[in-house]
Amino acid sequence: MNLKRSLILISIILLIDQLSKIYIKTHFLYQESIEVFSWFKILFIENEGAAWGTKLSDILPISDSAGKLILTIFRLFAICGIGYWLYDIIQKKSPKVLILAVSLIFAGALGNIIDSIFYGVIFNNSYNEVATLFSEEPYGKLFYGKVVDMLYFPIIKNATWPSWFPIIGGNNFSFFDPIFNIADTAISTGVGILIFFNKKAFAKVGH
Repeated sequence: MNLKRSLILISIILLIDQLSKIYIKTHFLYQESIEVFSWFKILFIENEGAAWGTKLSDILPISDSAGKLILTIFRLFAICGIGYWLYDIIQKKSPKVLILAVSLIFAGALGNIIDSIFYGVIFNNSYNEVATLFSEEPYGKLFYGKVVDMLYFPIIKNATWPSWFPIIGGNNFSFFDPIFNIADTAISTGVGILIFFNKKAFAKVGH
């Protein structure tokens, strides 16, 4: 995969990711949902933290706003690092599977960082009203945006572990609880490729 194909893939993922987020933000109330299938819903939520909604303020003795700013700045440094890695492996003509994986990760990371940096100043709140793009009353500031998530796959819900199961027998459980977006899917797919095709991805060129 050359640089041109990598950029085309990244652009397509970014376009789909941002269009889906903008549509959800401007057509759904916060936590509004539509059932597509019994195992798949479009459910609008916003994520202020990292993966699975984790906030730095839940871990460190800092305020929510400070944690959000630190997380956004970290994401900026991370995307720069991933971008350099992608450029470097393309220049070195590394295996296509490695370039594909890093392209997916870069596209997903960039998609979510756009939300984190800009959404706070171009959208108003989605609570009790549908948000407006380029609102005159934005909900936040630059670098304080919330990531829009909407893909929900409650494949198993309100189930109970068998009573004979050690420790957790009789407890309720569900699968799959996370709510995510196209950018998250790209990142997860890229990471999955690196894990399952590790030897091929990091094979020495010419071997």
